[in-house]
Amino acid sequence: MLKFGPDQKQKPARGSILLAEPFMDDPHFKRTVILLCEHNEEGSFGFVLNNYIDAGIHEVMDGMPYFEGRISVGGPVKNTNLYYVHTLGDKLPGSIEVIDGIYMGGDFEQLKELLMNEEVPEDALRFFVGYSGWAPEQLDEELERNSWFVTSSTRTMLMNTDEQELWNELVRQLGSEYAHLANLPQDPNLN
Repeated sequence: MLKFGPDQKQKPARGSILLAEPFMDDPHFKRTVILLCEHNEEGSFGFVLNNYIDAGIHEVMDGMPYFEGRISVGGPVKNTNLYYVHTLGDKLPGSIEVIDGIYMGGDFEQLKELLMNEEVPEDALRFFVGYSGWAPEQLDEELERNSWFVTSSTRTMLMNTDEQELWNELVRQLGSEYAHLANLPQDPNLN
């Protein structure tokens, strides 16, 4: 028997990965992978990992040094703001650990200085324009409707902006009984 969504055994929490269900039509979230940075009674937020823009950080924000890594559209909320996750830890005071070894935010001026001195490897920093957010209990309601699958990922995979098929790869990792979902066309009318 084919399954069209995994059993929701894993509960959402800071550091969880949300995978959009295969037929979600919302253009902001179609086949997205979201790093959940917070999930509590006040709401939830995270960053879309696999929706890139074709511009460098120095093109998006004045005064930023060149950086090789790609920029993602983190979501439709506050999409004029820049956010970042990194593996720099204590090198950026004020950063918050999301999962083991991956941090969010921190001293922006210190980050610029590290970038200018070329002290940040490409796989240590990811930039996002905007974020994805949910009101209190909204994400839980969407999970009950099977709009999202909750899973986890590796630090390497989360920080890799070269990964073209991240959604497909993570769906396959849910188990062999879900691998067929990764092969479904984005538009079922084309099948």
